[in-house]
Amino acid sequence: MVKKSIGIIVGSLRRDSLSKKTALYLSGLLENSFGVTFINIGSLAIYNQDLDSDRDVPVEWRRFRQSISELDAVLFVTPEYNRSIPPVLKNALDIASRPMSENAWSGKPGAIVSVGAGRVGGFGVNHHLRQSATCLNIYMMQQPEAYIGGIADVMDANGVPDKSTQEFLCKFAADFTEWIYKVSV
Repeated sequence: MVKKSIGIIVGSLRRDSLSKKTALYLSGLLENSFGVTFINIGSLAIYNQDLDSDRDVPVEWRRFRQSISELDAVLFVTPEYNRSIPPVLKNALDIASRPMSENAWSGKPGAIVSVGAGRVGGFGVNHHLRQSATCLNIYMMQQPEAYIGGIADVMDANGVPDKSTQEFLCKFAADFTEWIYKVSV
């Protein structure tokens, strides 16, 4: 039996991103049950509808749309930028949703883990991303909500979270696994 595939999209491009470290930790929890792929969004040109015609679509957009359409589920792990979605992540959402009749996100189970330096743990990005996901028909897991505040204090330099955060992420991964099988057709 072929494993279902999860695409992990990290909303930070920074080399030592704590979002990326969190995503790597989560991928280790999910890879026994799923094929896990990290989807690169850093090389995508800014969305411009003028380029979105059969003859002008950038090759990187075509590849990205294809990679999203081939996924069974998607996991977003992201920091919050100014109480909202990082531009690189919003751009990726826009590119794969076009044209709307071919929205590559549609019908996929999804989940969000937001991280932040402060105590609110990316509450703003988590909810703004959920709002966009609703429009894009991503079936976003509602519970448990995953806001990891004080991320620099709960993760060591090697990307290993403290015991409490490990326990939470294990539960989150188990619930996301259940969600994917519940929602998938």
